[in-house]
Amino acid sequence: MSIVDPISDMLTRIRNAYAVGKESVSFPASKLKEAVLGILKDNEYVSEYKTEGQLTNVTLKYNKTLPAIEKVERISRPGRRVYAKKDEIPVVLSGRGIAIISTSKGMMTGEQAKTDNLGGEIICRVY
Repeated sequence: MSIVDPISDMLTRIRNAYAVGKESVSFPASKLKEAVLGILKDNEYVSEYKTEGQLTNVTLKYNKTLPAIEKVERISRPGRRVYAKKDEIPVVLSGRGIAIISTSKGMMTGEQAKTDNLGGEIICRVY
């Protein structure tokens, strides 16, 4: 079975693992997924991730018993790409969440893109 949208698949696996209280989750590896996971790790939404062979293992983070990620939404999809100029990048929950943007300089948060005066494709929102 082929996966049409690998980023959406990864986010759904993470969301489902948090919903049932798992410690970790695995999925097929890719550089794009690692870029998104790097941002999630830097912003303390996941504890760590490790790629071994063709699988990526993610250790989920909990604040006491509550998941670090309350909600994750995929914005741009293969059937509907969503782009934003530097002034149109969304602020998520008044700064308590992050938007992950794919720019010409790589993946970064919405705040980093605004600081670097870059626009790009809005991948997802996390809070």
